[in-house]
Amino acid sequence: MDVLITPVGVADVDSVIELARQVWQQTYPEIISQEQIDYMLAQRYSRERLLAELGMPDIWWDQAMVDGHLTGFSSCMTVAGGSEMKLDKLYVDPQRQRSGIGGRLIEEVERHAHGAGCRALILAVNKRNERAIAAYRRHGFVVRDSVCVDIGHGFLMDDFIMSKSLPAAAAPR
Repeated sequence: MDVLITPVGVADVDSVIELARQVWQQTYPEIISQEQIDYMLAQRYSRERLLAELGMPDIWWDQAMVDGHLTGFSSCMTVAGGSEMKLDKLYVDPQRQRSGIGGRLIEEVERHAHGAGCRALILAVNKRNERAIAAYRRHGFVVRDSVCVDIGHGFLMDDFIMSKSLPAAAAPR
């Protein structure tokens, strides 16, 4: 399977939003309420928000394409004064999960992190999302913290913060 990783462009935004909805509806109903799913999708995946983020220099959006079809996407940003890269979003089409696409997207995030001079990757994952936690562990992430964040409208994110140290980039020869 040939996976092509490219930056998300303006023309790709609607497809990303649709894939996010598909993945969330298959992943989260056993973890959080439908009301919270709807709230978080509206909050995080509005067309306006994605278009704004595509124009920000410290946020990267990438997509994974297989045979010309969107199969996954990621979003990352620098945090902690630029010393860390936060993997903010990573989703793969449920029909294509466990096929290496998520790993390819993580590799691309690592490239962004190296380019930005970051020393670590971090992410937040719901404590009950066991499949995602296991996948992140396979890619070298460890639990660094446990948080419960009020995101408004009576909803909480009960997450683990996971991190992965990055080796220093090799000096150019």
